[in-house]
Amino acid sequence: MAETPDFQKKQYAFAAHIRDPENKPAPAGIEDRRMAIYRELFFNNLLKLLSSTFPVLTKLHSREKWRSFIRQFMVMHQAQTPYFLEIPKEFLDFLENEYEAQDDDFPFLLELAHYEWVELALSVSEESNDDLTVDPEGDLLDGIPVKSRLAWPLTYRFPVHRISESYQPDDAGDQPTFMVIHRNRADELGFMELNPVTARLLELIGENDSKSGRDVLAALAEEIAYTDPAALVEHGAKTMLEMRAAEILIGTQVSQ
Repeated sequence: MAETPDFQKKQYAFAAHIRDPENKPAPAGIEDRRMAIYRELFFNNLLKLLSSTFPVLTKLHSREKWRSFIRQFMVMHQAQTPYFLEIPKEFLDFLENEYEAQDDDFPFLLELAHYEWVELALSVSEESNDDLTVDPEGDLLDGIPVKSRLAWPLTYRFPVHRISESYQPDDAGDQPTFMVIHRNRADELGFMELNPVTARLLELIGENDSKSGRDVLAALAEEIAYTDPAALVEHGAKTMLEMRAAEILIGTQVSQ
């Protein structure tokens, strides 16, 4: 195998030092004042990007703790993408798979990180409903309701949407938190909190391509052994209208 050229050795040494300046020496012959410019530039750009993507996480941690997350990410993680906007997903992967949890970490650290990342992910998603043939004003009970591809159901153990500097739960609680993040035709993002029944309704609609909304609700009533199926249909119809108003549902199927 051919020996690595000297210029590549210097590039590797340069990159290693930028990532981990305390443990990896800079390439020989470069003034430290010049290296300091690159060290600060790379770190601060990454710090700015991740702080803007994870604003609540940033606020909950001390300056030193948050900066230590960034430094560990730089040292430990081998990114798989050259795209700047995908770096937050790489950071999330680092937290999930490489970061060694500390005793003083928040128990909701990973879930909150995922919740904050999802907002960016949906805002830049290239998914579209353009190829779907739907009637936006179709009857959601008699027709076959269609879920938007830009409506992403989420389930967390912690109420991540409520976490702030003044609310930091120690325990997950008895019930999961269900919600859906959605993007409308104007590319505006929204969140809707769901209860377990409406979360299951949305799941069933997403899996369905042949049943009317009324039949989906009847199947849901049977599944959860609801004592008054007619009432569930009535409440479910109102819920579906709310979801259509938010463009979580985009209408009903049109027969080809």
